[in-house]
Amino acid sequence: MLEIYNTLTRRKEPLQTIEPGKVRMYVCGMTVYDLCHLGHARVMVVFDVVTRYLRYRDYEVTYVRNVTDVDDKIIQRANQNGEDIDALTDRYIAAMHEDADALGVLRPDIEPRATTSMDQILDMVKALVDKGYAYPAGNGDVYYRVARFAGYGQLSGKNIAELRAGERVEVGEAKEDPLDFVLWKAAKPDEPAWDSPWGAGRPGWHIECSAMSTHCLGDHFDIHGGGMDLQFPHHENEIAQSEAATGHKFVNVWMHNGFVRVDDEKMSKSLGNFFTIREIMARYRPEEIRYFILTSQYRSPLNYSDVQLDNARGALQRFYTALRGLPDAQAAGGEDWRERFQAAMDDDFNTPEALAVLFDLAREINRLRTEDLQKAAALAAELRALAAVLGLLQEDPDAYLKAAGSQDESGLADAQIDDLIARRKQARVDKDWAEADRIRDVLKEAGVVLEDGAGGTTWRRE
Repeated sequence: MLEIYNTLTRRKEPLQTIEPGKVRMYVCGMTVYDLCHLGHARVMVVFDVVTRYLRYRDYEVTYVRNVTDVDDKIIQRANQNGEDIDALTDRYIAAMHEDADALGVLRPDIEPRATTSMDQILDMVKALVDKGYAYPAGNGDVYYRVARFAGYGQLSGKNIAELRAGERVEVGEAKEDPLDFVLWKAAKPDEPAWDSPWGAGRPGWHIECSAMSTHCLGDHFDIHGGGMDLQFPHHENEIAQSEAATGHKFVNVWMHNGFVRVDDEKMSKSLGNFFTIREIMARYRPEEIRYFILTSQYRSPLNYSDVQLDNARGALQRFYTALRGLPDAQAAGGEDWRERFQAAMDDDFNTPEALAVLFDLAREINRLRTEDLQKAAALAAELRALAAVLGLLQEDPDAYLKAAGSQDESGLADAQIDDLIARRKQARVDKDWAEADRIRDVLKEAGVVLEDGAGGTTWRRE
């Protein structure tokens, strides 16, 4: 049975869906004021694999990932650029989709935007005010009364008294309690605004996700995901808002992926170790980045380094080499492999262990090549099918191996490489070993690796 670590209960639990055979899942998406970075890539890939695996296990999944397209950072960036906010957000949403597509991330079933969800946001704020969980303040903002919600702190394990002691009320705020947080912000000059019962303004960040998730999936749904940094206060506030407004339990299972680190330091702009997906894709292929992300269990820290990406490149080359040159076949003989793969993934989506199973399968394919080509081909089809659950190994092996390992040019086109290999073959026929070795060295210098086998010589780029 599939077990998932639930941040709310702090233990692994069997997945028990609200509706049998159906999973409704919401994941906090991107705030679109800049290009996506490696932390965004991890969220996208992790929950893409969760969705793929749930569907592999025959669940009907409705996957919602929102877009935050109005907030302070967006407004500030648009003002810095002298740009219309809609133009800014549209551009970065398009860039986000391009990056996600390159990484093999399937589009979510529903992708709501905050600016097109204003009716639902206003309805939820009004419900909270009507029930006494929120109040309009003298400065035109509307705040949530944290003290009114008995379960506040349940997700993060935070103690309200300790939180209150550490909070300070900012100048211009009109809170009853330092812990209260804003649901609706009064309009400021030169900022986007919408009409509301409390005056023109715009929503706070937390209320956006509560409104969008419940509108798309209902008051009570199965899984809510996001980065570990969102656990408090964002997700804690979502629970408080949603359960107070609807009167129902909000979410059954909370999933949080771990932080991204760079050479064992937390990735951040202030440390200067901040990488966008596009910067990394300039040096590594998208599938290598995806594979690298999956080498760490989703709740663990992910440590970015060139060594880790180089290891991912080498691993994918070994997989594609195992698949290369085998005839097409129906998947067969993989029952034990499927059981092992499923056991790994049923254990809280343990992708490192699942990859280890695929490596063992690749080794078996290589062993069978010389004994039973058809059996090797059938297992290769099994390998492709299981790897597809992780969004891997779906390219043509020969094309993959002949493409450059990075975006750098080797200096030799495919036709030139084929010509040199033919000349080397003739040199070997002529027993001109010096010429054969010279050609191999030329190819090696250009980053081309030759592999001599019973069926002839194949090549790949490093």
